Amino acid sequence: MTSGSSNALRGYVRLVVASALTGVGAGLGGMMLALLLHEIQHLAYGYSVCRIVSKESFLSGVADASPARRFEALVLCGLVAGFGWWALYRWGRPLVSIKQALTAGVPRMPVPSTIVHALLQIVTVALGSPLGREVAPREIGALWGGWLARRAGLSLADQRVLVACGAGAGLAAVYNVPLGGALFVLEVLLGSFEWRLAVPALVTSSLAAVTAWVGLGNEQQYSVAQLTLGAPLVVWSAMAGPVFGAAAWGFVQLTSAARAHAPKDWRLPALSVLNFAVIGVLVIYYPQLAGNGKGPAALAFDSHLTIGLAATLLVLKVAIEASSLRAGAEGGLLTPGLANGALLAIVLGGLWNMLWPGTSAGSFAMVGASAFLAASMQMPLTAIVLMLEFTRVNQDALVPMLLCIVGSVSTFRLMSKALAGSASPASKSQGASAKSALEKAPVLHNE
Repeated sequence: MTSGSSNALRGYVRLVVASALTGVGAGLGGMMLALLLHEIQHLAYGYSVCRIVSKESFLSGVADASPARRFEALVLCGLVAGFGWWALYRWGRPLVSIKQALTAGVPRMPVPSTIVHALLQIVTVALGSPLGREVAPREIGALWGGWLARRAGLSLADQRVLVACGAGAGLAAVYNVPLGGALFVLEVLLGSFEWRLAVPALVTSSLAAVTAWVGLGNEQQYSVAQLTLGAPLVVWSAMAGPVFGAAAWGFVQLTSAARAHAPKDWRLPALSVLNFAVIGVLVIYYPQLAGNGKGPAALAFDSHLTIGLAATLLVLKVAIEASSLRAGAEGGLLTPGLANGALLAIVLGGLWNMLWPGTSAGSFAMVGASAFLAASMQMPLTAIVLMLEFTRVNQDALVPMLLCIVGSVSTFRLMSKALAGSASPASKSQGASAKSALEKAPVLHNE
């Protein structure tokens, strides 16, 4: 065997071992973050813990808590978010997001700052923040994968691959979505489906999901009735797709502007406490608003929401998601986007049933959630697989989902191009400068 072949073989072995360890480590990290989240939820809202991960849902726990306890939990959330992130920005090293790490010369994320950032997201979501928890395990997985890759002496290209794979593995661990985690790596983070990237992505996400079973079990996120395919649902899916795309585009514009104007100085604690105190008042009357949106999504999938309640929750949820980002809180938008799409679908589907009855509200919700998620995060393939793994619904759901997603993603992209094309030369120059600034800024944007 030649010296070059021997070196190539050793490099391949190191990559395989590092990929396996990345999957196991990301699985353990995601599992521990999920267990921490559940424990804080139980303590904050005072519902019983029969085992570490209780079968009682967070929504029922919030609903059973007294109004005073709900308000106090959200005020505490504001204090943790405000002073926590202010202290991190004040004394911590600048944050490097996963996407920033993947495009940097050396894919490295600061260890202490990233860990604190992830923990703050988990604690605040557990206390009732309306933002998502999925970024935290992705950051921990990416941090672990990058550290392993450097220790193994892998090339910079392979280091980037393991950073991305670690992020996908973290997602796979907390949601038990091995294929969805792998597709997230390939479609969203790396933008390529090459075989040399697909193998480590599948290996790490699968190992992470299996590892997390130790503490979280092999359970799906949502228990839903099997979808029955019919002409009313198919026609609605084709017609409603552009509506979901336009709604997702508006949601992205709103949340992006909120993130861009979020304070990093002394105003952060003040705005954060005020924001979450207002949310606390709302949660007294609408306990469904507490948390990342899993509760409302589950109600929508189970056909347990009226058109009026779904419309009210949708307006309030979008408002508090944007206000929380504007106040300086951080978190993902995957589950919030999923819930927003499901709520919008209950409204649109309910109106459609008046014209052409015969479809359950839950069927509309599943299709709408996938379409909104696909457009808002620009990941159509990943969104389909995530919905299938979240709900384990039968394959009849694929036809309406695909029809709705095609319309939503196409509309989202057309609106984005129209906005870019209608911008004046001065605004285009300002936009380019803003984009450059955002790429260099040491803050975490929507990933």
